[in-house]
Amino acid sequence: MSTDWKTDLRQRGYRLTPQRQLVLEAVDTLEHATPDDILCEVRRTASGVNISTVYRTLELLEELGLVSHAHLGHGAPTYHLADRHHHIHLVCRDCTNVIEADVDMVADFTEKLRGAFGFETDMKHFAIFGRCADCTAKAAEAGPDRAAGSKG
Repeated sequence: MSTDWKTDLRQRGYRLTPQRQLVLEAVDTLEHATPDDILCEVRRTASGVNISTVYRTLELLEELGLVSHAHLGHGAPTYHLADRHHHIHLVCRDCTNVIEADVDMVADFTEKLRGAFGFETDMKHFAIFGRCADCTAKAAEAGPDRAAGSKG
């Protein structure tokens, strides 16, 4: 992972301002974080930063290819460093844990979409919802209704 954000930004004609650095550090530390999560982390160092600064900074950093976002549920998008975006997100509906899986795992699926529909997929925004191994095991212990996915 490259954390030479100063060089990355300079090559694109921008400076690494204190706010940009704090947002990048928060995204790096938190991995999959909403803008509100990022704001809380940034405010640990710079209490004067507001949510609009975080949103503007994230928008710019995404345009520059330094961060990427995914929709992992009904709430706000989550952000992570773009050099980590070659994965899909597996989201557990029970515990909300997010597992990163290599995008190659869905290569056959994306090839079928391309062949059947000429559709080019954007996997960096892709999330698959289901139940993680731990929650599946807990549900199996709880009985057949729970194991089948009933929230009961």
